[in-house]
Amino acid sequence: MRSFDLSPLFRSTIGFDPFADVLNRVLSTEVDPSSYPPYNIEKTDENHYRISVAVAGFKPEELSVEVKDHQLVIAGRKAEEERDENVTYLHRGIAQRAFEKRFQLAEHVQVTGARHENGMLHVELVREIPEALKPRRIEITSGAPAGQVIEGKKAASEKAGQKKVTEAA
Repeated sequence: MRSFDLSPLFRSTIGFDPFADVLNRVLSTEVDPSSYPPYNIEKTDENHYRISVAVAGFKPEELSVEVKDHQLVIAGRKAEEERDENVTYLHRGIAQRAFEKRFQLAEHVQVTGARHENGMLHVELVREIPEALKPRRIEITSGAPAGQVIEGKKAASEKAGQKKVTEAA
């Protein structure tokens, strides 16, 4: 396994400690050689995603989709079937073994639904960033710092008039 030095990246980021931890964890663990069942992760638009898992031979009731602690867990377990004594397999290439796939979800990513169609399990996800966390433009002003009142000509002339009245009295 290759080792990457990511310290320059971490020096130029602020507040991304959980991201850095996840990145380190991903790079430090070896890839599971078993990629059963195969899956795709698709980005359907800016804030919508889909995970498609090939679950040929599984019925919807034999599959489960759960979200717990920012982690999506997709599992499949075949119900015990009675073996037909008259069937002899010459080749058995359709795997129907139990599986469990885990996907780490980013903050503000929600699972909106799942459907089983033509041997595929499609899990729909959406990223909903709260309004308070969305980028906002900060107005740049020039002159006096905020909170300091700059008096206009009218206010200055009124003060001068009051000063003359005070001196005359």
